[in-house]
Amino acid sequence: MQHEIIQMTETFEAHAQQTDNGIEYWLARDLQHLLGYAEWRNFLNIVGKAKTACELSGHEVADHFVDITKMVELGSGSRREIPDIMLTRYACYLVAQNGDPAKPQIAFAQTYFAIQTRKAELIEQRMLEAERVSARRKLADTEKELSKVIYEQTGGNRNFALIRSKGDQALFGKSTKAMKARWKVPANRPLADFAPTIILKAKDFATEITIHNARERNMRSEPEISDEHITNNKAVRQTLLNRGIRPESLPPEEDVKKVERRLTSEQKKALKNPDGLEQE
Repeated sequence: MQHEIIQMTETFEAHAQQTDNGIEYWLARDLQHLLGYAEWRNFLNIVGKAKTACELSGHEVADHFVDITKMVELGSGSRREIPDIMLTRYACYLVAQNGDPAKPQIAFAQTYFAIQTRKAELIEQRMLEAERVSARRKLADTEKELSKVIYEQTGGNRNFALIRSKGDQALFGKSTKAMKARWKVPANRPLADFAPTIILKAKDFATEITIHNARERNMRSEPEISDEHITNNKAVRQTLLNRGIRPESLPPEEDVKKVERRLTSEQKKALKNPDGLEQE
């Protein structure tokens, strides 16, 4: 049984192809035979059900089922065009889900594509988490740079916390303390450790502008730099509002420190066990 599973897995993977931009797909006529369907017209009925399922799940059918034509050799040596369909991994999963469960090929494909789809979801989730960790680190570096500018140009950096707090008020329309209460952030933790990626990048952008203008305009006092920081955060807030994003209404994210520890742990496991992701 294990040998059969390994063989079927290798067969399914051998038929996978990739577009020029790296999107994995299977051709429907290949999948037809892999799933044990002798007649194309019968298989198209299953594909039709899969398209309906795709639409009902809220996905664009055209993103996962792409009609194409290809040339095939006939027995006489001549060639003719026949219709085919490029199927994403998700489309293959839906086809398998709508196939005849009595067929052993269907039973295998349902599990195979479910695992493959879940693997892709895990990869996407981890990439998003890594992006957030990176955005948090970038904001920390930018805020250190702002603290340095404040120290160099005002003679001390005791005003950094005040300036940052005024920036939060301008970005969220609420004080840092009020946002911590809303997001249930511990008093001794930075608000940014629980902020969504888009807010981290928004804060970073506003801070970068403050640094640039504070240097270019040689600002020498806390009020000058504060006013600049407030103006920049208000401008970023307005951009977000114009795009339907209200910063203070966004839900908090998981503690970025926990996310960072989890990613580090998974990287260590991956080095010890390269196949670890497939065992999820």
